[in-house]
Amino acid sequence: MPATKPRISFEYFPPKTEAGKEKLLNVTTPALNALGPEFFSVTYGAGGSTRDSTAGVVSSLQSSGIEAAPHLSFGGDDEAAIGQLLEDYKAQGISRLVALRGDMPSGMGGMAQLVYANELVEFVRERTGDHFQIEVAAYPEIHPQAESYQKDIEFLKGKFAAGADSAITQYFFNVDSYFYFLDQCISMGITQPIYAGIMPIINFANLARFSRNCGADIPRWISQRIEGYGDDQESIRKFGVEVVSQLCQTLLENGAPGIHFYTMNQVEPTREIYNNLGL
Repeated sequence: MPATKPRISFEYFPPKTEAGKEKLLNVTTPALNALGPEFFSVTYGAGGSTRDSTAGVVSSLQSSGIEAAPHLSFGGDDEAAIGQLLEDYKAQGISRLVALRGDMPSGMGGMAQLVYANELVEFVRERTGDHFQIEVAAYPEIHPQAESYQKDIEFLKGKFAAGADSAITQYFFNVDSYFYFLDQCISMGITQPIYAGIMPIINFANLARFSRNCGADIPRWISQRIEGYGDDQESIRKFGVEVVSQLCQTLLENGAPGIHFYTMNQVEPTREIYNNLGL
């Protein structure tokens, strides 16, 4: 393990029900917060579709003394609405944001214009100065809509030039893709930290489907091993914990500045992986 503790953070999505929110705040959060993360981020649905529920979870976390980092994108909102949201977050003592281009929900078509992440970062800096620590997204295996590998890194550099402080990656299972990506970023003058986004293996069928859509590669050996277990869910769970723990161990031993866990609003297996790292 590194001499200094790496930065650890956890990500939630806003629950759709009151019961789900209550469990997240009163059961899941105390268990994960006991691990000492730097912050919890809360996602923002396509087109800002979960804006109010995102803000609600963020407010609940922040008011209980836990640092929360709301995800933010323009979606279908105008500058006044986003500006007001920034003021509300400032008033609550929130000092960290995850700024994203975001996606438009299906059916909206051309009703709203996508505002790119670098433009959102510029907007936040113009409105709030240096109040917020701004995280942006990075894609070691390259954004599925990117024109090229080179262009995608240039776009990330533009987010930093606009005022972002650090980046969190899309999840990946190929550690070489992350370190190669870091090398390419450094060669283009990017010096800000890029934290590794890690997805524990919880429901493999869902993970495989989502990965196809977002461009995250699942190595064939992992898929084959899991398929070989058939319906043996306990063996799949143990294998998933082992694989992701090894991935995290390799990342930290080789200089990754920290890990951002996509928890899927569950304590396990994130806690088990964390404990395996001896942090």
